[in-house]
Amino acid sequence: MSPFTKLLAVASIEFRVALRNRWLILATGVMTLFSLALTFSGAGGLELKAGILTLAAASLATLSVYLIPLIALLISYDSIAGEVERGTMALVLATPISRGALLAGKALGLIAVLAIAIAASLTISSAAAIFAYGMDMSGLAAIVRLGLTGLLLGAVFVAIGMMISVASPRAGQAAAVAIGVWLVATVLYDLALLAGILADKEGVFTKALFPYFVTANPGDAFRIFNLAGLENAAPVSGLDGIANTLPFSATYALVGLFAWLVAALAAGYFQIRRLTP
Repeated sequence: MSPFTKLLAVASIEFRVALRNRWLILATGVMTLFSLALTFSGAGGLELKAGILTLAAASLATLSVYLIPLIALLISYDSIAGEVERGTMALVLATPISRGALLAGKALGLIAVLAIAIAASLTISSAAAIFAYGMDMSGLAAIVRLGLTGLLLGAVFVAIGMMISVASPRAGQAAAVAIGVWLVATVLYDLALLAGILADKEGVFTKALFPYFVTANPGDAFRIFNLAGLENAAPVSGLDGIANTLPFSATYALVGLFAWLVAALAAGYFQIRRLTP
């Protein structure tokens, strides 16, 4: 059996475990409900001459910053620590599969869960909006862009969740750390930046450092990239102003997302090489 076949086998097992644990159903259901709610709550924005899907993409870009990382961390924090705690990791490591392939396979299986949840929720909400209000081609392109970058954001937090799982001796500890990481990444980081802006009397932090700090956060980088492509999103989110006034192209925000993904996977690989279940 080739290394790639082993990797796919691990991914398939991890996907089936997530399906058995109802993670796929739960993630798809929650994301679909929120997507439908935000899509149709933006219907009043048609008075602003913005397409319903364009407004929905702007709203979902903000919601996804909180929802996708949370789901990604919840499905990944137990991936290694849980098996170590249950005593099955020793059996897995006794099989002829490299630890790198094991980590990559588990990550691939969990990312597949997120991919289905994101694709299904956006497809259902977009189809409902098109049926109710008609086609919006620019908004449809924004929804596709949102889905692809949302999957990248989810992959980043799956990798972070697995890094936490490898480094934690118990699943409960991994869960606590994962929730802490989510809280810092989605709430406290932005509050710290806001505090920095308010305390910046000379404007040095706001003009010189803030654009780089805000795009260094994977969630903010995702949101800024998507809002930068929405000309009619300004009434929906104040971050649109930041997206269009950066001293560099918002496309570079994607570089930060890829950097986070590579760094988290590398850290997880370094940890799993030292794992002794």
